[in-house]
Amino acid sequence: MTRMNNRIVRPTLFLLLMLAGLGFLFRSPATFSAFAQQPTGSVPTVTGTATGMIVRVNFDLNIVNVYSGPSSFNYPSVGVLLKGQEVPAFGISSDGNYIQVYYPGVPERVAWVFGPYVTTIKTGRLPVIPAPATPTPLSTPTLDPTLAAAFIDPVTPTRLPTFTPPPQLVVATFLPEEEINRVPMGLLIFGLGVIGLFGALISFLRGQ
Repeated sequence: MTRMNNRIVRPTLFLLLMLAGLGFLFRSPATFSAFAQQPTGSVPTVTGTATGMIVRVNFDLNIVNVYSGPSSFNYPSVGVLLKGQEVPAFGISSDGNYIQVYYPGVPERVAWVFGPYVTTIKTGRLPVIPAPATPTPLSTPTLDPTLAAAFIDPVTPTRLPTFTPPPQLVVATFLPEEEINRVPMGLLIFGLGVIGLFGALISFLRGQ
C-alpha cells in the first residue's frame, strides 16, 4: 500500500514542480518589482505656456485676404481666410491696423490681416512687430519709344479759324411824345348827348 502511494505522490509532486517552474519562466516582466535607488533632489515640473491671442474672421465676411506685410498696397496677397476661421495671432503692426497671424504654406508661416476684419476671442497683449522689407518687382517693364511711336497716330496741327467780331448792336431809342391839345373824350361824349337831346326835343315839338 505504501509503495503504491509513493508511486502516485512522486509523479504528482514532479508535475507540480514542473508547472511551477514553467510559470516562473513565462510570467510577465511587469510583475517584477524594481528595487533601484531613487534619485534624490527636486524633480522639475513641466508647465504649459500660453498660446497667445486667437482671432476669428468676422461672420459678416465670407473671404478675407492676407498679405505678406501690414499693407494691402505695398505687399502682395498670399492667401485668404474664410468666414469664422480661427488663427493664432503673433503681433500687431506699428500703426495698429494689421495683425500678424499664423498662416502655413508661406515663408515663415506668417501673414498679415486687416484688424477690423477679425475679432479677438482669446485676449492677450500683442507685441509690436516691425514690417518686413517691401518686395521689389522681378523686372521693371520698359517701353521702346520707337515701338510706341509706331502705334501713335501723328497729330497734324491745323490753323484755328479767325474770329470775326459781330457788328455793334444798335439799341433803338424812343423820343418822348409831344404834348398835343386834345378835347377830352368825356366832354365830347357829353356834347354829343346834349345835341341828341336837343334834336329829339325839336322833333317832338314839330310833331305837335
